[in-house]
Amino acid sequence: MKSNSTNEKFSPYQIFIIAILTILQFTLILDFMVLSPLGAILMKELSLQPKQFGLVVSAYAFSAGASGLLAAGFADRFDRKKLLLFFYVGFIFGTTLCAIADSYEFLLIARIVTGIFGGVIGSISFAIISDLFKLELRGRVMGFVQMAFSASQILGLPIGLYLANAFGWHSPFWMIVGFSIIVGIAIVVYMQPITEHLKVQNDRNPFEHLWKTLSKSDYLRAFLATILLATGGFMLMPFGSAFSINNLKIDIKDLPMLYLVTGIFTITFGPLSGKLSDKLGKYKVFFVGSIITVIMVLIYTNLGPTPLWLVVIVNVLMFAGITARMISASSLMTAVPQMQDRGAFMSINSSIQQISGGAAAALAGVIVSEGSDGTMQNYPLLGMVVVASMLITIGMMYILNRQIQKKTIK
Repeated sequence: MKSNSTNEKFSPYQIFIIAILTILQFTLILDFMVLSPLGAILMKELSLQPKQFGLVVSAYAFSAGASGLLAAGFADRFDRKKLLLFFYVGFIFGTTLCAIADSYEFLLIARIVTGIFGGVIGSISFAIISDLFKLELRGRVMGFVQMAFSASQILGLPIGLYLANAFGWHSPFWMIVGFSIIVGIAIVVYMQPITEHLKVQNDRNPFEHLWKTLSKSDYLRAFLATILLATGGFMLMPFGSAFSINNLKIDIKDLPMLYLVTGIFTITFGPLSGKLSDKLGKYKVFFVGSIITVIMVLIYTNLGPTPLWLVVIVNVLMFAGITARMISASSLMTAVPQMQDRGAFMSINSSIQQISGGAAAALAGVIVSEGSDGTMQNYPLLGMVVVASMLITIGMMYILNRQIQKKTIK
């Protein structure tokens, strides 16, 4: 049965949906990730301390989490296409504010606005995937959609860094705005209304729907796992460029090459991880990916001055593990909610992920300090915290996987 499902072909419209959601995720991830390589530039030009920069990163996450909770009660009451477009237009507006920001305070407000709208889009996308694709195919779908993470490294980050070095740190945000407008037009023209979930909708008011979804025991286990899942990436990502430049002694001009080469290798891991998740089992792939990530995080966070080629190898292996974790975990999460709860569940889950990630980024800003020579201090301690959260998450995802298996058997 599993082998048949993995060989099943997608229809032309399903291919379009996968492509447009992948490109949409690309713009969202790039908007968030571009702050990391810009970190060294921003901290210098705006005279930011690590705690302030950590707050700029986490501001997006906290506002995204709050808006996701507010939107959760309404998420299953509208055509998902209309809901997607509403929040995507808001995301474009917020990114435009980032592009014209001229101070720390303005940038902080701009990131909050961007987060209010951008944080809900991922949950709507996952609800669309759950509506339009069978569980046996979702690993493959997630594999392609999560390619956006690697594509943002291959295309977005190097181009963004080039623009930032040539035209200033505002220019990458203008690039995202222009590209996002094209994506929005494609959604308006080609995406069909998605309303199947409305046929099984109940009569609960939005706040009751939110509370029922929040308090359901099966969903609570998933939310708890999400809290731990968010910790790793959000803690390491904000100070990645500063760590590479000041601790690993990578030239800032070599950063685009580091992201480019890492991305070229890791982009293949998305579809491969998705296919393996459908064929071998989503938890097995998550477990292996987690172990690889734990090992590489311990190595990475304890590095000193390191040749570029070795940093590339470490990054490739670390992102291979991260990709396997992301795709298998996302696929598992889509199997948790019932159809009438998908929008609310995904919104709440996204909110928890964003809030937890924001807290992790802020905590990273407290753990990490800047030495007199510009080096990032306490990075090994940060690595230990990340590893501890990943090990606990392995157990949480095991429980969640057992829960899904029992529901499938019934």
